[in-house]
Amino acid sequence: MEQITALELAGWLADDARPRPVLLDVRENWEYETCHIDGATLMPMHTIPARIDDLDEDATIVCICHHGARSLQVAAFLERNGYGKIVNLTGGIHAWAVQVDPAMAKY
Repeated sequence: MEQITALELAGWLADDARPRPVLLDVRENWEYETCHIDGATLMPMHTIPARIDDLDEDATIVCICHHGARSLQVAAFLERNGYGKIVNLTGGIHAWAVQVDPAMAKY
């Protein structure tokens, strides 16, 4: 599993030459409603085992949570289940709000 910073992810998303990853937001609904990265797919952590087949095994998946701990657990779970291109956003959506999008709501 790879780790990526908010600034690195922002650069990736801004680079039209790179294939866009799946942004998998594993927070709860209320957290996602408070703030999220445009284009992110909400799949709360507790729903991942039941919804794992909804994810493309061949896609690059960036796991996102509030500070990076839950997403790290989901990333490890996905790897154990055969997903090979998994990336964890270190610092989570909070780091994104601080480093990339200061106008984003923080909680």
